[in-house]
Amino acid sequence: MVCTQDDANASITDRGAIPDTQPDVKTMMSFPESGRPALAALLALTLAIPFAAPSFAADPPNPSLAKGPNAKGTDPEVQGEEKAVLTHAPFVPPPLTRKHPTKVTVEIEVKEVVRQLADGVEYLFWTFGGEVPGMFIRVRENDLVEFHLKNHPSSKMPHNIDLHAVTGPGGGAASSFTAPGHESQFSFKAINPGLYIYHCATAPVPMHVANGMYGLILVEPKEGLPPVDREFYVVQGDIYTAGKFGEEGLQPFDQDKAMDERPSYVVFNGAVNSLVGDNALKARVGETVRIFFGNGGPNLTSSFHVIGEIFDRVYQEGGILANQRQVQTTLVPAGGSAMVEFKLEVPGTFILVDHALFRAFNKGALGMLKVEGPENLLVYSGKEVDAVYLGSQADANAGSDNRVASLQAQVKQAIAADPKIAGLTKEVQMEKGKRVYMQTCFACHQPTGLGLTGVFPPLAKSDFLMADKDRAIRGIIKGQSGPMTVNTKTYNGVMPPVALNDDQVANVLTYVRNTWGNAGDPVTVEDVRRARAESAH
Repeated sequence: MVCTQDDANASITDRGAIPDTQPDVKTMMSFPESGRPALAALLALTLAIPFAAPSFAADPPNPSLAKGPNAKGTDPEVQGEEKAVLTHAPFVPPPLTRKHPTKVTVEIEVKEVVRQLADGVEYLFWTFGGEVPGMFIRVRENDLVEFHLKNHPSSKMPHNIDLHAVTGPGGGAASSFTAPGHESQFSFKAINPGLYIYHCATAPVPMHVANGMYGLILVEPKEGLPPVDREFYVVQGDIYTAGKFGEEGLQPFDQDKAMDERPSYVVFNGAVNSLVGDNALKARVGETVRIFFGNGGPNLTSSFHVIGEIFDRVYQEGGILANQRQVQTTLVPAGGSAMVEFKLEVPGTFILVDHALFRAFNKGALGMLKVEGPENLLVYSGKEVDAVYLGSQADANAGSDNRVASLQAQVKQAIAADPKIAGLTKEVQMEKGKRVYMQTCFACHQPTGLGLTGVFPPLAKSDFLMADKDRAIRGIIKGQSGPMTVNTKTYNGVMPPVALNDDQVANVLTYVRNTWGNAGDPVTVEDVRRARAESAH
């Protein structure tokens, strides 16, 4: 049975009772042989109906079966009690320093809230704590966790929680079914250390998860984790909207896309650009970073990768043993997690991606780790040689070196006669800029400057490019993301910063602003330096 949004809004008690009787083998064998296939199909259908949705996922508990908080007795190992420190992503509660298990009270409120999914795009998220992902929970091995789940009175749906760290029916879901305006309580002992996903398990379960109901709980081993300088919390999720990526307005959930596993968005921490710009993760050279990475799903496996870094240690599938070292990309299944650690040797911006790259550059699964500190040129020199290699484009640029040399000679001669010369300087810039373009930019924007329809905007006759020279400079040195309108068409993607020096930026922009039907004034090195200085503030 397929659950739709209308089904979800219907009363959970309207599903009907499970049949008390089912066809038996004698009944089937009494049928003529020719009729048995049809009866077998009927039998299969009859047997399948009661299991369309697991009872723990939707049925409200019977109040008469509630045991009360004191029924479990006492655990002699547990000393004292405390209230859990909970944090919203990308922040993580501090490591636990106590040497004994204790009673930990965790309180989380479920809220159904409209939040920004992308620029101009809103979505009704169902959340643990008002944001996606839900709050990070940190406890210690053998702690006794008393869990309080509160469902805000404004909610339209009942909710519960399945914590993969729980040993018990439904991971706590069977004991935490909570109607709007109500609170549920249950307890569990954190027997198994590791990093675990938690999520809502109320029917229809996939819809609740797709709407943002997931997060991470860390059960620290009793000996603790190795110390690091910084810890971050990142969870990937796939989101299914009726509109395409970037289509503005309040977007509804699309059941058909979800069933076909065709997400409109694949994002880190609940939104496009949640970890870029001012929201980027931040660290310093010499520090060791640990990322607690989860995948809420509900459908896709993540290929988690940090561009420009190697994971020194990977704790695969949320376990507590660092079972791999020097790893480039680690797979994290839906409903799974991993811990990765790496030391930062050089400064720069390191890009977090799902390395299924269309998800990163076209659906939102992209973040940034900005690292400040001194350079280490032995580890990474930066560009040492800026030689021209055009490959198949060589024929189109034959004679470029001679052309530049000739123009430079003309400039020197002209300046000797007339210091106010400018035209030939612009031509030299354009020839140099063409080299940079064919080496750096043409793969996306194409040698013709026409871009790729619906993916990369055109530079040819571009009203957006020509309207603001300073904006064009910032787009190269700082990168650009979010929707933009170019020649009446809207594009919504991410262009990361391009590692060019001031001369290269000035030359390539002079080239593109004076080619393919564009006509503009030169971009000078002084223009680029001014833009860099302004962008740094």
